[in-house]
Amino acid sequence: MRHAPTGATRAAAFPVDEPVEPGVSVALAIPRGCEVLSSPALRCRQTVEAAGLTATVDARLSECDFGRWAGSTLADVHASDPDAAEAWMRDPDATPHGGETLRAFAARVARWLDEQAERDGPAAAITHGGVVKAALVHALGAPLETFWRIDVAPLAVSELHAHDGRWTVVGVNRAS
Repeated sequence: MRHAPTGATRAAAFPVDEPVEPGVSVALAIPRGCEVLSSPALRCRQTVEAAGLTATVDARLSECDFGRWAGSTLADVHASDPDAAEAWMRDPDATPHGGETLRAFAARVARWLDEQAERDGPAAAITHGGVVKAALVHALGAPLETFWRIDVAPLAVSELHAHDGRWTVVGVNRAS
């Protein structure tokens, strides 16, 4: 599940460790015995709290490191350095922002997801849009370039099932 909305999600900005918007209500049906995991980001931990859950924090569920772009809107980045913004979206190995490459980020998420496939029992992860998108790309065995063609709304649930160490996509962007 993607975390609750923040000022950055509303502004289409690269996030910093901001809180969720005030008054957010989260209703999330978690199966009995389900392990709940969370990104260490404040917005994810607050989403867990708003749902009345307790979670284990896992740093591998952190959003991509956007380097110096953190806090800037996508429009600002395109206006100030359109070549860098374009390179980052076209080349999964580019880091014009000084942060994490899309390839490294997606590999981190894929390693975490593959580890989850080997575990017994269900797990729910409260994380970021980018993490959900990377997980979906990996589960589908799709080219990394398809990452940019997936949209994940705040509080949307995407459901994956593991079968013999492989993933199937059951649903994407479902209301929580």
